[in-house]
Amino acid sequence: MLLTIDIGNTNTVLGIWDGEKLSHSWRIKTDARNTADELALTYRGLLHGSDVDGIAACSTVPAALRELRNMLDAYYADVPTVIVEPGVRTGVPLHYENPKEVGPDRIVNTLAAYHLVQGPAIVVDFGTSTNFDVVGQHGEFLGGALAPGIEISLDALAARAAQLRKVELVEPRSPIGKSTVEALQSGILYGFAGQVDGLVRRLVRTLAPDDPGSVEVIATGGLASLVIGNSDTVTRHEPDLTLLGLRLVFERNL
Repeated sequence: MLLTIDIGNTNTVLGIWDGEKLSHSWRIKTDARNTADELALTYRGLLHGSDVDGIAACSTVPAALRELRNMLDAYYADVPTVIVEPGVRTGVPLHYENPKEVGPDRIVNTLAAYHLVQGPAIVVDFGTSTNFDVVGQHGEFLGGALAPGIEISLDALAARAAQLRKVELVEPRSPIGKSTVEALQSGILYGFAGQVDGLVRRLVRTLAPDDPGSVEVIATGGLASLVIGNSDTVTRHEPDLTLLGLRLVFERNL
């Protein structure tokens, strides 16, 4: 079994692969203060004794990555491990001014998207930030756009506006909110759907001006399900896209 680990700023997603099948996945909060021993206790509790014979991981949180390395050295020293970082073979050409600035999650999402569609794509990753990653005709990472994430925006609004507060992220009865809660829900949900559609259309016009229909738009990330039902441009939902990319990177390196 292959264990894949995606450590994000807000959540960490783990998945167990049995060959090409994702047999189980878990989503837990990311806490950069967790020690290697605490990580081992959490992971082993989730895995329930699963026979792990390979590990692939990526992280956008340096402190959490350091403790993950310590945990792997202490508890999984005999297990083949690949951590996505410079020098690891991904097969993804990075068309970026400074390739070292590209987050490993964006690289593995590009790899996974191309694996699925075999052509140009835009990956919309709904996480702490909303990432728009543009995948070229031959699987290259062309760049993209970064926007504040849904929860960050909601937190900032609640912190800066005295009469507003955090609300449950669910679809309101109507776009015309009849209460402060519904008005906030409408602005967040439909506002972000509009943001996604507007940015995607601009990116598609730039990527494939002569054949915009050839571009797949893939949504992923923990908050994707909140928005995609109200988006006109998302063509595919792949909640485990990053875990798939980690599996593909592992296969390329071991």
